[in-house]
Amino acid sequence: MTLPDQLLLSDLIQRRVRSELGPDQALDRGGGEQGWMHPPVHRLLGWVSKPDALGSRRLVWRLDQLRGLGEQEVMVSGEPAETDLDILGRLPTLLEAVVVGRSGESIGTVADLAVELRTGRILHYLVARSDPRLPGSSRWRLAPDRIVDQQPGQVVTAVAGLDDLPLARASVRQEFLQRSRRWRQQVGQETARLRDQFQQVGERFEDRLEGWLEEPPWREQDGEDRLQRRERDGEQEPWQDFEEPQPPPSSPQRQGRRRQVGDHDPQEDPWI
Repeated sequence: MTLPDQLLLSDLIQRRVRSELGPDQALDRGGGEQGWMHPPVHRLLGWVSKPDALGSRRLVWRLDQLRGLGEQEVMVSGEPAETDLDILGRLPTLLEAVVVGRSGESIGTVADLAVELRTGRILHYLVARSDPRLPGSSRWRLAPDRIVDQQPGQVVTAVAGLDDLPLARASVRQEFLQRSRRWRQQVGQETARLRDQFQQVGERFEDRLEGWLEEPPWREQDGEDRLQRRERDGEQEPWQDFEEPQPPPSSPQRQGRRRQVGDHDPQEDPWI
């Protein structure tokens, strides 16, 4: 068994305590129950185990008695200090204390803490928004230097809300909210990028249209258009060379006189 540099108090008290009796023997000292801490200096001194299921006797272990950490058990050396529930109830602790924000309203509850095993120094507290006993809930890290005041059952901070704290573990709901927030940000950035592209295309089109109006396509390279050049050279425009078609000349018989209304030409009768 090896020991990490730091661990959570919940990882320590969720395992059963076994003391070394020999190379192949270990005595079961019960499961972990609570931590033993000194809140004024944010330090974890040890933890407590319950050797009997129905008894009131408790065993207190110092943190430096920890020798190994397994999947379901922790190994300790030496003998513990025995105590009872009345004394344990008077030990100061910040676990399950209400976390109060800058406005004086409750923003969560202290659910756990991370400790450095070599020194016992509490690195940060884990704050839960809802009941800390609910599995899978989110946890936010609260550093000791962000605590303004602490009283029995209450921790006063200078933060406005849990969103001002770094997230240590996200629940399914919190992960969904974070992904939705990131998706909205990505959509907003993509929309802004497309809007900028459309604006650039519109500006280029306006520049080309203004240039086309200032320099019409019929203008020559030297700045003189074709109309001015034709007028200067005395040339006619193509439409001035076009002659209006004349009607065909009438027959000699019809040139002599104009037919009067009522005149009848026998040759025009279809039955003759």
